[in-house]
Amino acid sequence: MHPSTEPATGTWRQLLSADYVGTATVLAGGVALYATNVYLTTSLLPTAIDEIGGQRYYAWTATVFLIASVISSMLVSTVLAARGPRGAYLIGLTIFALGTVVCAVSPTMELLLVGRAIQGSGGGLLAGLGYAVINAALPQYLWTRGAALVSAMWGVGTFAGPAIGGVFAQFGAWRWAFGALVVAALAVAALVPRSLPAQTREATEASPIPTWSLTLLTTAALLVSVAGVMPSPAITAAMVAAGELLLIAFVAADRRAPHGVLPPSTFSASSLKWVYLTIVVLAVASTVETFIPLFGQRLAGLAPLAAGFLGAALALGWTIGEIPSASASAPHIVRRIVIAGPILVAVGLCTMAAFLTDRAGFGLIAVWVVGLIIAGVGIGIAWPHLAVGAMTSVSEPGEGARASAAINTVQLIANAFGAALAGVLVNLGESSTLRSAQLLLFTFAALALIGVTAAARSQRA
Repeated sequence: MHPSTEPATGTWRQLLSADYVGTATVLAGGVALYATNVYLTTSLLPTAIDEIGGQRYYAWTATVFLIASVISSMLVSTVLAARGPRGAYLIGLTIFALGTVVCAVSPTMELLLVGRAIQGSGGGLLAGLGYAVINAALPQYLWTRGAALVSAMWGVGTFAGPAIGGVFAQFGAWRWAFGALVVAALAVAALVPRSLPAQTREATEASPIPTWSLTLLTTAALLVSVAGVMPSPAITAAMVAAGELLLIAFVAADRRAPHGVLPPSTFSASSLKWVYLTIVVLAVASTVETFIPLFGQRLAGLAPLAAGFLGAALALGWTIGEIPSASASAPHIVRRIVIAGPILVAVGLCTMAAFLTDRAGFGLIAVWVVGLIIAGVGIGIAWPHLAVGAMTSVSEPGEGARASAAINTVQLIANAFGAALAGVLVNLGESSTLRSAQLLLFTFAALALIGVTAAARSQRA
């Protein structure tokens, strides 16, 4: 088909045609590996601790993984410029597989933490490349579909992770769960040479690593990640505040840096900064799912497995909203969709919060599920258009890859801050699970409403 006759937004059939199905599989597979690993590890960790010990390091399995992911996600554009899409993916998959092998054979929790750090280094690259390579590996009319497919893998991971980890843990074979991830990583790697281009369409040179910006942002992420597991609300609040100050310092340093983490267009008159802020709002809201299983067990008496799938309701809504939303291409419709995103998030969280009660029965649990799905739909409908908006809001054409790679960095940092804030709110109502849940959900709903302004500005030409 001649380019002039291509639709503004391609179809799913075109994306999954023989020409692009390998590319789509690699882009989606990398993010799916990352997302599945996050939830798989959570579900099998108690069983692993029974065998290798290390209860005191429980929370650090997530912390070291997140910090390593943040660091590597900020190097995506540098690795991509130096090695091209094909080389960058093979590097990410190799590091991820190596870390997963270390986790699988670890005799102690200390070595498992080393494996998690290596996993995070590879996983952060894979998650960032999933967005950064879209504009190099797919034609522009398939960018929205590609972004939707990549983002939908977080929903897939939310279901696949607990299921795979739970089954292996149930039979006392938690190490083989990591082995399954290694096999999956090798399968994706086998597709890379024939599915991805060796170089990007844009002739770019590897930029120097933004060491100072990287240090500030990594330290901020470390503080807020550790803050989320602190027993004292006062210490947690102080660490979150310190992390926020470092984040402000990062923005100031990155704005002045000749080669920063964020593309220069972030600090210009373009709408890119508003795109990123909207992503921040939605990513922070998504972190409520961390505590939903806890609320399900304590307020409704759900079994751990059922409570885990209650927490996955938000991810289900994300996927439900994302797939049809990717078909929209008319600017006025896209604008309405993006603005509606944070509004639906607020409505969904408020719905669940309004119907919270102790000893909830099936009817109320069903309402909770509906509320979480609505919130997830709000994130899902806006996300693919925000991803494409990041690629197209840059001042210079050569910044497209950097702008899309930064989506993952922004998301990871927002998740870290969101999880820390959620921990603070839950701790404030610690004596009452009901009060903790209401405080968390209503506060995050208010943050989502504040995000409506950023969403509106992100859609200005």
